[in-house]
Amino acid sequence: MKITALEEYGLRCMLLLADKGSGIPLTITEISTKEGLSIPYTGKLLMILKQAGLVKAVRGRKGGYSLTRPPEEMALREIFDALGEPFFGPHHCGRYTGDNDVCVHNEDCKVRDMWTTFERFIGSILGRVMLADLAVGEYDFARILEARSEPG
Repeated sequence: MKITALEEYGLRCMLLLADKGSGIPLTITEISTKEGLSIPYTGKLLMILKQAGLVKAVRGRKGGYSLTRPPEEMALREIFDALGEPFFGPHHCGRYTGDNDVCVHNEDCKVRDMWTTFERFIGSILGRVMLADLAVGEYDFARILEARSEPG
């Protein structure tokens, strides 16, 4: 599994906004400087996150970007879904066709179920770990997952 630069830096921007506090905006320049990113790249990340409804732009002299909801209500899955493709999605098999137009295992794939299960497993974890967990440095994911276990 590969985490893209967009996912990594997007998550870092979200953490920075979560650390800033409820509704206190940060400018693109402030975010860019704190994360060591270019201003255009930071703008691109924030636009993607804004389109996904995770951040909002605040106009005015004290404007910038802030989270649309408290970090306790933002699952990491939402953030990763906004910034990238799922680990195993509908286009996965089309990327691995070899020299053919369609994968030779299209009808009898022995690995598709494994990738689908892996995607559900990772998605389940990311759906239960909140941005606030990372913002406060809570990395005991076993405890988090147990406390937020999905019903039957």
